[in-house]
Amino acid sequence: MNKSEYPLEIRTHTALHILKGAVVKVLGEDAMWTAGTYTDNRHGRLTVKFNRRPSDEEVKMIEEQANKKIEEDAEIHVMELDRVEAEEKIGKIIYDLYPVPDSVKKLKIVYIKDWNINACNKDHTLKTGDVGGIAIHRVRFRKSKKLLEIVFDII
Repeated sequence: MNKSEYPLEIRTHTALHILKGAVVKVLGEDAMWTAGTYTDNRHGRLTVKFNRRPSDEEVKMIEEQANKKIEEDAEIHVMELDRVEAEEKIGKIIYDLYPVPDSVKKLKIVYIKDWNINACNKDHTLKTGDVGGIAIHRVRFRKSKKLLEIVFDII
């Protein structure tokens, strides 16, 4: 499939994983915990726990890094693993700040080599290039909650 064959929601959701990898590459491990996500057609929002508002240069670098990963057309691997096995092999890094219910015994793990790994039950594109591109429109830092929101569109 190429990007035009995927529903917008799948492309936009996949963009969240790509953007998250770029955020961690630019801002460091302090920005690795996702506090929330939102998608609606080609619009998305990634919210991560972070301690400050990034500079305009850092935001530009995040967008550039995300689009470089898209241009690479890297494979996106999805594995289904027993939850205990996934936690033993990969660790708690597969989770975000919102918990996966204990009743879930099998996890879908989304993996973009050297970029992002997360437990995720959504559908994804097969390659990063299928997303098309990412344009960051707004960044909001909520100091009281130490949350960084990045609002974007896929293009």
